[in-house]
Amino acid sequence: MVRLHADDLELARRCASGDPEAWDRFVLEYRPVLYRAADALDRHGGAREVADSLYAELFGLQSANGEPQSLFRYFQGRSSLATWLRAVLAQRHVDRLRADRRTEPLPDEESAAAIARSPDSPDLDRSRSVTLIGRALDRALGRLAPRDRLRVACYYAQELTLAEIGRLMREHESTVSRHLEKARRAVRADMLHQLRAEAQLDEDEIRRCFECAIADPGPMNVARMLAAGGKKIE
Repeated sequence: MVRLHADDLELARRCASGDPEAWDRFVLEYRPVLYRAADALDRHGGAREVADSLYAELFGLQSANGEPQSLFRYFQGRSSLATWLRAVLAQRHVDRLRADRRTEPLPDEESAAAIARSPDSPDLDRSRSVTLIGRALDRALGRLAPRDRLRVACYYAQELTLAEIGRLMREHESTVSRHLEKARRAVRADMLHQLRAEAQLDEDEIRRCFECAIADPGPMNVARMLAAGGKKIE
């Protein structure tokens, strides 16, 4: 049975209705969440523009009948609000990348770029990309120190709050947050090293791998990876 996140649902409902206090709380607590997720998607800051643009959709765009329609109406509470926001941001980022590509001029038919974009390659390229990302992520998570892996598993697999993890590990919330950020950087650095050194990918190919995994992770299940080697918290 799916456990609904009642507090997050209530906050989303109040924000969708235009409650100023709820919005103040949302911006204070979730803007850092969105910015961290944006920086993970694009270290050059491009995804931060997407994060900022989300606020208009969350606040409510005008519909045909003149009533504001907030993106919050799609939040059902089956995951935490932070997890849902990260997923929405990732999809918007991918949509923007695809839209940008559609405006790029087509290469000459006999150029290397045109050959690389043969009609038979996209599905194979996507499948290989997701496989490479999944393998690199699994290995990187497995190489984390036990306490770091437990923090990551609690936060991402079991969706515990920083306060709950702090009580579990007898640490202050800020300490948990600091260790999680350090673990995220370590995982990303490990993955990048694997993709460069072992898979022999260049920077454009690595970017393409991450984009494919974000757009359609397929059978890759981060929660399962974490649960497989981490301690189950009841």
